[in-house]
Amino acid sequence: MPQRTILFATDFSSASDEALPHAEALARQAGARLVIVHVEEPPLAYGGGELYDGIPEPDSTRIRQMLEAVKPAATDVPFVHRLALGDPASEIVRLAADEGAELIVLGTHGRTGMLRFLMGSVAEAVVRRATCPVMVYRTMAGSHTTQAAMAHG
Repeated sequence: MPQRTILFATDFSSASDEALPHAEALARQAGARLVIVHVEEPPLAYGGGELYDGIPEPDSTRIRQMLEAVKPAATDVPFVHRLALGDPASEIVRLAADEGAELIVLGTHGRTGMLRFLMGSVAEAVVRRATCPVMVYRTMAGSHTTQAAMAHG
């Protein structure tokens, strides 16, 4: 019988930090392992094909160290790390399928309006594309509380 799996996606934000204990609790209750995922987006290219060379990105060693620092507080929850490169929503959904995840857990800042339109919403795209349930923890603006929403694509 394969081990149950919950995929936890992190972008190293405070919203992700707040969602991790919830993912950990769910994994403990289900006897599941956590697959802790971070997806790096490739550098942006301008219309002529040249790459954006503005603010330097963290190198892959630093990103790997940041990812490895994200782990359950409890030592009885098994976990693995996965680092991917690509479109965050697409890679999260792909990794969930590859790992046989029964649930995806992620945090979101819950942006709305023009900011969401300009930046897109990884959480929304994951909910739309995932073949398993998705639990999204939304950080409430100006507070330290979260709301949970469960969706199934």
